[in-house]
Amino acid sequence: MFYRTIRLLPALVASLVVTAAGAQTSGEAAINAKVANTLKKLTLEEKVAMIHANSGFTSPGVSRLGIRELVMSDGPHGVRREQGRYWGDATPSADSGTYLPVGVCLAATWNPQLGYDFGSVLGSEAAYRGKDVILGPGINIIRSPLNGRNFEYQSEDPYLVSRLVVGYIKGVQDQGVSACVKHYAANSIETRRNFVNVLMSERALREIYLPGFKAAVQEGGVNTLMGAYNKFRGQYCTHNDYLINQVLKKEWGFKGLVMSDWGAVHNTVEALYYGCDLEMGTDLSMLPKPDYTKFFLGDTVVALVKSGRVAETVIDEKVRRILYVMYKTNVVDGQRKKGAYNTKAHQQTAEKIAEEGIVLLKNDNKTLPLTNAVKSVAVIGYNADRKQSMGGGSSQVRAFYEITPLQGLKNVAGNQLNITYSKGYNIYRGAQADAALIQEAAEAARKADVAIVVGGWTHGYDYNVWADNAYDAEDVDKPDMKMPFGQDELIKAVLEANPKTVVVLMGGGAIDVSQWAAGTPAIVQAWYPGTEGGTALAKILLGQVNPSGKLPMTFPKKLEDGPAEKLGMYAKDSINMYYTDDIYVGYRYFDTKQVEPQFAFGHGLSYTSFAFGNLTVTKSGKGATVSFTVKNTGKVAGAEVAQLYVRQEVSALPRPYKELKGFQKIALQPGEEKKVTIALKEDAFSYYDDNKNAWVLEPGVFDIMVGSSSRTTQLAGKINL
Repeated sequence: MFYRTIRLLPALVASLVVTAAGAQTSGEAAINAKVANTLKKLTLEEKVAMIHANSGFTSPGVSRLGIRELVMSDGPHGVRREQGRYWGDATPSADSGTYLPVGVCLAATWNPQLGYDFGSVLGSEAAYRGKDVILGPGINIIRSPLNGRNFEYQSEDPYLVSRLVVGYIKGVQDQGVSACVKHYAANSIETRRNFVNVLMSERALREIYLPGFKAAVQEGGVNTLMGAYNKFRGQYCTHNDYLINQVLKKEWGFKGLVMSDWGAVHNTVEALYYGCDLEMGTDLSMLPKPDYTKFFLGDTVVALVKSGRVAETVIDEKVRRILYVMYKTNVVDGQRKKGAYNTKAHQQTAEKIAEEGIVLLKNDNKTLPLTNAVKSVAVIGYNADRKQSMGGGSSQVRAFYEITPLQGLKNVAGNQLNITYSKGYNIYRGAQADAALIQEAAEAARKADVAIVVGGWTHGYDYNVWADNAYDAEDVDKPDMKMPFGQDELIKAVLEANPKTVVVLMGGGAIDVSQWAAGTPAIVQAWYPGTEGGTALAKILLGQVNPSGKLPMTFPKKLEDGPAEKLGMYAKDSINMYYTDDIYVGYRYFDTKQVEPQFAFGHGLSYTSFAFGNLTVTKSGKGATVSFTVKNTGKVAGAEVAQLYVRQEVSALPRPYKELKGFQKIALQPGEEKKVTIALKEDAFSYYDDNKNAWVLEPGVFDIMVGSSSRTTQLAGKINL
């Protein structure tokens, strides 16, 4: 499955060693001294063993030197069911953990502190389970609504990604566990991820697709990084000279280890010289005893070194990076944090993230929150009573428990509401509208004061069956944006039966709601909100929590409105994928080309109202300081996300109409006003000139726009730099 014929390149006589830039701290100097001392004691065979897996989720140690295996685990929003040395199951009591909301829900909080809290839970539970590396966060840019893995990722905007990823990484690594940022880079498709060759401009790479990874390395100090499956400019990302050697290790000074995604190495020589430090993967067909020495970085490497065709220093550099991470996190020596598992505090963090990440998209006539006048509710939809934690592929989590939307409403409402439930639709692939189920749901809605339809996308449950019902999952892409399973017909019938219908959407991103959105008074985006997601959703619907989530991506009205689809996301006649949308991803395209979205980037409503005022923009060196006030002008406490966008009025190269360069989430009591100050550095005004291969700051006038979404900016100012 993952074994390939090795094709040797000629003249392998020089080693390509890329060392991390920057001065060492005293702590790093001590670590490096230990690494150097250990490296001298290793035999060639022991070194080579350390640069490839020896099981599904471990790489070898050296027992004679007291170096144990390095243990890894999925995934980005919860320690995955016990994988041990291979894929498999342990007893539920041994590996059921806290199921955190998915990455896109975290991004929808627009709260970097919650990024840290999220990472802290993940790191603590990984430490408790004896894991050394947690395989997350995933931060690939959301380029199209069709990518089945968007739910794991965070945003279409590189600045928002950068702010969330730093907190996540520090939260994990402060628990003594290494984070692994992935998938580097330009992984925007799943179904052909092993074959597609991504081609884009250097400007798009630098402005859109790399900033999150750069922040992970230079601000987050991430210990490990995972290469993507796809090719980039003709070379596989996992062993890509430009991405890994030149940019990541040399330019950014990355000191940790680069691991492959599972089975993503395709060539021994390229892996040796183009930056891959650790080859991971398992040939499932050879379980329970696959021969790991036959990996690309296995016994062939020993032969190459012994024959003089590859210098041993090439191997030393890889082992040095692996040992650096192991000593830094006390895998080799010293006491590690014990961690905690499934605690009440962890569950509360999961609930808090869900509360702040769920987005109120529409709320006509103050349909929400449900008042005391509402006595009966018809809950409708398969997703209302479906647990989602075991879906999605490698990000699945065996949750200790998971509160569904239906259970959450029952728990929170108590005796306040008479709640009925109708399934409404089935969820197998190709399922059409079921007339009997729709009639049953419509009748229930007609008898209730309010109907709540919980629908949207769905995960698959596991590797064997997810193809039958998965739209948000690894190795799966959506065929289109249309609501599956006949949900459009269901919602229209329910609305006809009861106009007071709230639609709650589960899933990793946009879905086509054009058939019924105009006639629906309230729409809520709930993502996959984690172990306490049903509780958080119920508290929002019932008004115990004021929603404050904001969309981290644009929701188009229809698929063909989006830039990736309009300009050609897929190359139909070859494996090449041309990113002809270039820097115009998401709102950058919609705002520049004046295409009306269904719901804009940064959009999210509240049960209260906010006023922005008193804008001042002050020049500060090559940057600026922006100050303004935000006031809660409503009657309930709430939180607003103040978003700051920058526009260059005249530039040598075209630029998007505006770009997010700052934000802050502000909690306010009724009538309370706070001053917000955001510092904009030089990079907030710069763009990448791929004619000069450099970031440039052109003198001129810049517009400063502040507001509550990319389409709703209440304040405007200017600065001349």
